[in-house]
Amino acid sequence: MKKLLTSAAVLVLGFTAAAQAQTADLNSLLDKVKEGRATETQQHKQREQEFMARKEQQAQLLAEERQTQQRLERESARLEETRRNNETEIARQLELQRERLGQLQELFGVLQQAAGDAKSVIASSHVTIDNAGRMDPINTLVEKASSTSELPSIDEIRAWPSQMVLEMIGSGQVKTFNHTVRGVDGNTYTAKLTRIGDFGLVGEGKFYTLKNDGTVEELQRQPSGRLTGTIDPFQAATSGFAEIAVDPSRGQILNLEVEKPTLPEYLDQGGFIGYLTLALGAIGVLLAVVQWLYLMLVSGKVKKQIRSEVADTNNPLGRVLSVYDSNKNVDVETLELKLDEAILKETPALERFLTLIKLISAVAPLFGLLGTVTGMIQTFQAITLFGTGDPSMMAAGISAALMTTVEGLVVAIPTLLLHSFVAGASKSVIHVLEEQSAGIIAVHAEKEHANASA
Repeated sequence: MKKLLTSAAVLVLGFTAAAQAQTADLNSLLDKVKEGRATETQQHKQREQEFMARKEQQAQLLAEERQTQQRLERESARLEETRRNNETEIARQLELQRERLGQLQELFGVLQQAAGDAKSVIASSHVTIDNAGRMDPINTLVEKASSTSELPSIDEIRAWPSQMVLEMIGSGQVKTFNHTVRGVDGNTYTAKLTRIGDFGLVGEGKFYTLKNDGTVEELQRQPSGRLTGTIDPFQAATSGFAEIAVDPSRGQILNLEVEKPTLPEYLDQGGFIGYLTLALGAIGVLLAVVQWLYLMLVSGKVKKQIRSEVADTNNPLGRVLSVYDSNKNVDVETLELKLDEAILKETPALERFLTLIKLISAVAPLFGLLGTVTGMIQTFQAITLFGTGDPSMMAAGISAALMTTVEGLVVAIPTLLLHSFVAGASKSVIHVLEEQSAGIIAVHAEKEHANASA
């Protein structure tokens, strides 16, 4: 019982102590809250005092800015008034300038136009290449002549006639100098150029052209050696006269010369048919030349045999005469048949290749006609696909049509002429054989008739 009472007393004492401790913590928290509120109130009051102090300062700054705004507005109005007055004065001064210039205004207009024309001439002139700085006074003159605020001086106006005089003098000069040029590969290098007046530039065996931007370039393809071969002797000449190809159009004719197709390009336009035609022509010419040389050799031997009394079997006439020597005792009819047979044996060699040459001369124009037809077919196909707006699309077919025709005629004409020459030479030798054969038969017939009369 005592233990139970003791335990109860302990629990009551513990609860009381816990309640007292909790009450102490709440009081401490309340004190802290009151203390924080007091501190915050003090800070708010301090901030309020600072705000009130700055309010007066902000009001003072606002007043100052309003005064500055009013001052600037007055200055803007004054400047605007000044601007209007200046524009009025400028208009009055321009009108006064026009009145004072009078006819000089037209003069400066003509000067501007003439100086502009001179500028375009000088900019594209070959004389400008070796006379640097020519464009500066002309540009200044054109700029001032077109300006309404500044007039060119008398010295600046004199730059125009002086440059035109320099142009006239330079167009009659031949000068050699070093200059940077651009090659066909796009790289630049320094070359020794010779300027021929205002017509063209040459150097190092090449022709050069002046571009619109003032640069000097090689021609994309040099003209024939007949023209380029005159460059080195011309540059090496120190006195007297030297031959040189000059383009009076300042490069246009040379560009047309360069754009002309070369012989391989012409042949390539004919295509397969053109090459086949040329191959047949080459065969025909070769056979004709071989046969003509053979006939010339045989003709010489036959002429030598005519002057000889002994039959030589190394030529057709000698072989025919050897037949007569072997058949002197036969009758006339038999001898005539023997000699005709000998002549017939010699004829194939004398008329060799003539049929083939004649065939080639007849077939070549037909091949040309075939190429013409195929070329026109290509042209019509191009028209069907691309229309007639771009002529370059039809150029390939037209070129093939024309070139095959040309190649056919080029083959036919010489082969026909060669056939005539070779056939004439062959007939000449055969005629000699027949003539000698007829003479032999006549002599043999006289002898036989004489023996019969005796």
